[in-house]
Amino acid sequence: MNKRKNRDLIKLKGIKKVYHLGQVDVHALRGVDLVVKKGDFIAIMGPSGSGKSTLMHIMGCLDTPTDGTYILDGMEVHNLDEDNLAEIRKKKIGFVFQNFYLLPRVSTEYNVALPMIYNRVPYGERKEKALKLLEKVGLSHRIHHLPSELSGGERQRVAIARALANDPDIIFADEPTGNLDTKMGAEIMEIFKGLHKDGKTIVMVTHERYIAEYAERIIHIKDGKIEDEEEL
Repeated sequence: MNKRKNRDLIKLKGIKKVYHLGQVDVHALRGVDLVVKKGDFIAIMGPSGSGKSTLMHIMGCLDTPTDGTYILDGMEVHNLDEDNLAEIRKKKIGFVFQNFYLLPRVSTEYNVALPMIYNRVPYGERKEKALKLLEKVGLSHRIHHLPSELSGGERQRVAIARALANDPDIIFADEPTGNLDTKMGAEIMEIFKGLHKDGKTIVMVTHERYIAEYAERIIHIKDGKIEDEEEL
């Protein structure tokens, strides 16, 4: 099936973001138009300060635009308040960050189960799913370990499993290999490649060209605007 024929999952039109820092207005985004189809794997690249992280935060409902329209899976979300955005994040979105953001004093199993706890999934169900997800990322032998007992690559695998806990429509990955060496980074990207093959929609921010080339499309952003798009 041609994935381009799938429905629009994300539609951005004229997205702007202005931060007011004292007497100075910082224009992080200057009118971004972008469509992400269900099943896409997109990489966003750009220099430091280009607006790529701001764009991801808006798409991930972690921030709201100053102006413009954002439609997520048919729902207008650009004007929603924080409570409604939190509900959307809980049900539709999974996040993987450069710094992992695992709880340091609980097991890998508990870290993966955490989104399901917030979503009030019964104990037995969430335990079973957490174990299956850890197996999926190759960590079934590490379920009782603390994050401090894991390598960087293993911690990122836990973070990916956690992002999948509530079966989100889309996974946002912000520099997911940024704290890993080349070998570990490649292993993590193979997991993302497999998730995409399974039908997951993935939007990833990276500054590494070889990492971006795991995606199907690269969006180049500069000075708050989309400068170019590449089909791979």
